[in-house]
Amino acid sequence: MVGATKESSLTLERGLALLQAVAEAESEAPSISELAVAIGASRAAVYRLLVPLQARGLVRREGSKVRLGLGVLRLASNVLPQLRMAANPALRELAEKVGATAHLTVADGTEAQAVAVVEPSWTAFHVAYRVGSRHPVHRGAAGKAISHPGEPWVVSAGELQPNAYGVAAPVRGVPGLRASVGVVALEKLDADVIGPHVVRAAEEVAAALK
Repeated sequence: MVGATKESSLTLERGLALLQAVAEAESEAPSISELAVAIGASRAAVYRLLVPLQARGLVRREGSKVRLGLGVLRLASNVLPQLRMAANPALRELAEKVGATAHLTVADGTEAQAVAVVEPSWTAFHVAYRVGSRHPVHRGAAGKAISHPGEPWVVSAGELQPNAYGVAAPVRGVPGLRASVGVVALEKLDADVIGPHVVRAAEEVAAALK
């Protein structure tokens, strides 16, 4: 029984490695031979591993070439709602404490996308920031925190919207996720005061996603 469990675990690990190799291949569509080299397995083993992945629509074969299948898109469509659900408690606390619109932003290629936004309930006015909003990943506090994760927090002024100020911190320690938590307001923010709150919220989001 232990041997069977170990064999199943190894098969799962190789299957996941194969799926990752298909997703990360530098060529447009890797061949069976290239995938075998990438995961350190025989061509016969790759063929066997492809069968259940194809059955679930995660990959598709075109002769000897392998591409990602539409099943990956279905899985991906469920990611953002789960990110939003995990981040909302920390964002709500941050927005209420700071009195500014709080957001979780993730990198999508060269762009940064807001995937969760919480507005404070007690302020007379605040920035309306739409879920799904995109901007270059190197601009704005949210983008800069993703692009330069070595800083505890970063600030911006008027880069994405005139007279808007932002403070953001990177979300660390979640494999495969390049993201930041931040706040944006229509008045200058005291980064020395707000920065630690933003960092704490980013840590709470990271913990919720692990």
